[in-house]
Formats: sequence, C-alpha cells, structure tokens
Amino acid sequence: MGVFVFLPLVLPLSALPIARLAEQHLHPRRAARLLTTVAVILASCSLVCLGLLVVVGTAQLPGNPLPDGWSDDEVREAVPHDAFAGKASIVALVAVAAACGFTVHRHYRFRARAHRALAGLPSGGDVAVLRDTVPYAYALPGSPGRVLVSTGMLASLEPAERRALFAHERAHLAGRHHRLLLATRLAGCVNPLLRPLLAALVYSTERWADEEAARATGDRRLTARAVGKAALVSRPAPSGGPAFAAFAATGPVPRRVAALLGPVPSDRGWPPALTRAGAAALVAAAGTTVSALSALNASVALFLALEAATPL
Repeated sequence: MGVFVFLPLVLPLSALPIARLAEQHLHPRRAARLLTTVAVILASCSLVCLGLLVVVGTAQLPGNPLPDGWSDDEVREAVPHDAFAGKASIVALVAVAAACGFTVHRHYRFRARAHRALAGLPSGGDVAVLRDTVPYAYALPGSPGRVLVSTGMLASLEPAERRALFAHERAHLAGRHHRLLLATRLAGCVNPLLRPLLAALVYSTERWADEEAARATGDRRLTARAVGKAALVSRPAPSGGPAFAAFAATGPVPRRVAALLGPVPSDRGWPPALTRAGAAALVAAAGTTVSALSALNASVALFLALEAATPL
C-alpha cells in the first residue's frame, strides 16, 4: 500500500480550483453535475482508504475478532506509520459515520415534518401555499415533490414574477437538485477538504434553476427582477431545516441577477484547455483519476497482504 493509501485523503485539494471556476465559466447545469461527480468520487476513494487503514488499526487491538494473521508484521508494514495511522483512522471513521448519519437524519426529518404540515392542505397541483406573513419559497422533494410558498412571499411579487418563482422551484424538483446537494454535503462529511465544493454547487443549482425559469417565462429581465425582489424580502424557511433549494437562497444573489441580465451561458461540455477553467478541469480530472487508482492500488495491496497472512 505504502503512501498510496494516504493520497486519496489529500487529493481533494486538486478539485478546489474548479469549484470557483466552474460556476463562472461552465453552464450551471454542467457545473452542478461536474462538481457532484468529482465530490462523490473523491469522497468514495477517501472512504475506501480510511476503511483500509481501519482494518490495519483494528487488527492491532487486543480481543479483535479478525484473524490473528491480520496483525502480523507483514500486514502492518504495508501501511507507513501503522501504529498511529491505524488507530487514528478508527476515530476518524467513527466521526465520519456520525456526521453522515446526522446529515441524513436531519435532511429526512425536515422533509417528514414539512410533508406532515401539508397534510391538511389541498393536494391538487404541485404548489402549496402556506398562510404565513414571513416571505419564503422553496422546493420540497418527495413523492410527489411540492413547491412551498408563503402568502408573504406571494404578496411581495407581481403576478408575472410569481410565474418566475414557480418555474424556478419546479426546475429544482425536475433536476433533483436536492440529491446533488445531499450527495455533496455527505462528501464533505467524509473529507472536509471537499466542503468548498458545496458552496459552489449551491450557487450552480440556483443558477441552473434561474436559467430554466428565464426560459419558461421567456424574459430574463423579469426573472432577474423576481430573484432580486425575493432576496430583499426573504426570510429563512420555518422549522430550521436543512438548506433545500430555494428561490431566494442566501448567497451571491447580485451575481445571479447579473448573470440573468447577461447573455444565455454557453452549453458546451468542456471548457477549452488553454483557459483557466479548462486547466482547472484537467487538474480536477487528474486528481480524481489518481485518487481512484491509488485507492485501487491500496485495496489490492492490502488484499494480497491479508491473503498471504491468513492461514488456510
């Protein structure tokens, strides 16, 4: 295994340049999918290597249920600094499991509470209007997904702007943005170096929905005005739930408005290699590839070491 087992734990640093450049130079739909894919692959490789370190670490503990041969010197020598790395990885894996479990529990608990709150409302249509003077609007995933909007938000917008709001939230539901956000949030729980990708993804999903709303209404200036007005009056959604995709989400709203007032972004798949975005994309792709190969190499090496140390 050697140092290869540690590489996937630090290679997420290679994805940080693309986090900002993707949202600036790629179509938001492609940026969102690229960021999620990179985050999930890098987090998976980090988790695999952390698990490999745990195998070595637990084999050293007295009373472990693993075969005695797994604690042989030949196995431990496969990991540099095995005495420290093996035991530290046990603590790290427990922390990762707790963070991921809390994130998933919080996500689905809020969804369940929100759907229970809708139980008494008419079920027709995909829009649920909540009688609340606090202005907010967000997309609630589920079967079926619903667009939740307060009467306070509707009172703050003109009829045409409301159409932009509904188109924006429906785009979140149609694009399954909650899945992308949850996957990237879990990736950040596995490896904290991936957390900057979440902020970039939040912006990209909002921009993706903005572009869909502008296409549905046929008026980019109208959509920009609706985004700006909603951001000025918006308040956080009730119940303190996790950040679902929202029309007036916190973040760089002026950048979203400026993008809507500009031309439609290009939908080309990969930025030119001789640009900053292209170079960052190549670095992220290289880091992701090396991480996957390192995890595979470490897995095979440990498997061979464990097989040789296990009596028949």
